[in-house]
Amino acid sequence: MPAPVTPPAPPTSRSKTDFSLSFVLDALVSQRVLTADQGQNILTREQAARARVLKNQGIVGKDAARYDVSPVEIVAAFQVPLADGRGSLDEDRVTEIAARAAGVPYKKVDPLKLDMGLATRTVSRPFAQKHVLLPLEKGQDGRLVVAVANPFDKELFESIHVLTGMAIDPVLASKTDILRAIADIYGFKRTLAKAADDFNANPGNSPQVGNFEQLVSLSSRQELDAADQPVVQAVDYLLRYAFDNRASDIHIEPKRNNSLVRLRIDGVLHSVYTLPAGVHPPIVSRVKTLSRMDISEKRKPQDGRIKTEKDGREVELRVSSLPTAFGEKIVIRVFDPETLVQDIAQLGFDPQEKTVFETWIDQPHGIILVTGPTGSGKTTTLYSALKAVAGPDVNVTTIEDPIEMVWDGFNQVQVQPKLGLDFANALRSILRQDPDVIMVGEIRDEETAENAVQAALTGHLVLSTLHTNDAIGAVARLKDLGVPPFLLAQSLIGMMAQRLLRRVCPHCAQPTTLSQDELAMLGTPLPLLPGGVKIVKGAGCVRCRGTGYWGRTGAFEIVNLNNELREFISRGANHSQMLDVARRAGTRTLREAAVRKLAMGLTSFDEVVRMTSVA
Repeated sequence: MPAPVTPPAPPTSRSKTDFSLSFVLDALVSQRVLTADQGQNILTREQAARARVLKNQGIVGKDAARYDVSPVEIVAAFQVPLADGRGSLDEDRVTEIAARAAGVPYKKVDPLKLDMGLATRTVSRPFAQKHVLLPLEKGQDGRLVVAVANPFDKELFESIHVLTGMAIDPVLASKTDILRAIADIYGFKRTLAKAADDFNANPGNSPQVGNFEQLVSLSSRQELDAADQPVVQAVDYLLRYAFDNRASDIHIEPKRNNSLVRLRIDGVLHSVYTLPAGVHPPIVSRVKTLSRMDISEKRKPQDGRIKTEKDGREVELRVSSLPTAFGEKIVIRVFDPETLVQDIAQLGFDPQEKTVFETWIDQPHGIILVTGPTGSGKTTTLYSALKAVAGPDVNVTTIEDPIEMVWDGFNQVQVQPKLGLDFANALRSILRQDPDVIMVGEIRDEETAENAVQAALTGHLVLSTLHTNDAIGAVARLKDLGVPPFLLAQSLIGMMAQRLLRRVCPHCAQPTTLSQDELAMLGTPLPLLPGGVKIVKGAGCVRCRGTGYWGRTGAFEIVNLNNELREFISRGANHSQMLDVARRAGTRTLREAAVRKLAMGLTSFDEVVRMTSVA
């Protein structure tokens, strides 16, 4: 095997063929990512790996000879485990090291930050696909930043320079990312243009959908080229794009001159697309048709739902429309069953909190209340609790508005106020259905509160939610709804407030420290943990798209009722008095629970301050 390439020669002095498997392996060995023996083994098995890559891409037979496989793809195909234990040697890692050896910047193609207009105006799709390149941005100095899969292709850079009239700054990106982005950008652009043309030519033409119970099948990237149903394909693309990026919500917002698409990922909104204004109405009509809304009604808010498929499993989508100044805004909430219905151990409880919560749901009767704002994970907690108690010998019934996720193990009732079926009426009817466990989506009014308490007192386990800032606030809220304090003291099992904190990305987490000002801002000392305090911060990497965060975890304020607290509730004590009693019994406030997550290295200082307040 050739000796390691050190130092690398400038890209301009190299030819296209110099970016070879030997060059990439030399770089990996010199960086001690691979051993010399591992590198030699990969070089020996190059042809087998090439065939495997093509087969995985669906390219076999005579066609395979016409396709190039990059050396990065070949190395990544071996999935060599990394020495630090953080996964295997994938395309991103290989590309990053190869870029360093080639003397060019490395760039992770972030689908949320692509400039669709720049790419499609600069080069054609066939040219981009043939040469595996993608224009990314135009710098302030007028230079064009282009992602390429071969950093030594001088002829290509010269061709782009002649084509655009701009100086070229190549950056190395993985071939897979570039081709995926090309399919997305050019396919979606063509689909939008065709949709706009069709809508302008025939405004009354709306896509139709058949049986609601059938799954909605989403188009693949290859199918985006077809022009027979552009509106259908555009909506399918947006949904699939949201799934690929772990979005929990899709916002399609009309503006004065265009339409904006934003995705909420890990609790934060990201702008991803600007659509032509003429495409917004047909896209809204398609979404409303799929979700069984009235497409002729544009002046009133509507709600609907869609059921589709993601990676072989069903996904529920909740759709909401709202008339705004420039048209109807659509918000689609994604309910992934793997996220919404989890094991209790996956919610983020520490061992003590998990034990307390499991003790609650093991009780034969009483009320368990989960509080927090919209988007704090209350529904996930309740569904996970119901999953834990459901079984052939337990009758679990839910009352929801709307049903968040259809789950076979529960008997789920959809509130329908127009038919007189509100929470209170549904709860009265359910009590005649011999339930063991009842989940009330939200206690909103006096009658629902009264019926929930009565159900708890007559031998049923009731779980529900309230919108309060902390757990103790649930007592005051129920008293405001007319529930006598002595009945609350008898029926309550426990109250829990929760928030979702973004987790520090495990792939780029780095140790850090807190300043004295930051420690003072927390308002509570760092806890003493058995493994010691471990403050980390995400530096930003390709996996987390530079945010430093990946996924979310719960922070919980758990109030476990004891005799002293029941006595205080019964005699109508105020909030601060009840909180003092709860604190003496071991309750941690939300801020304290979040600081504990910070000390465990699960979240960051900024996230703790953003999501919780000092009690």
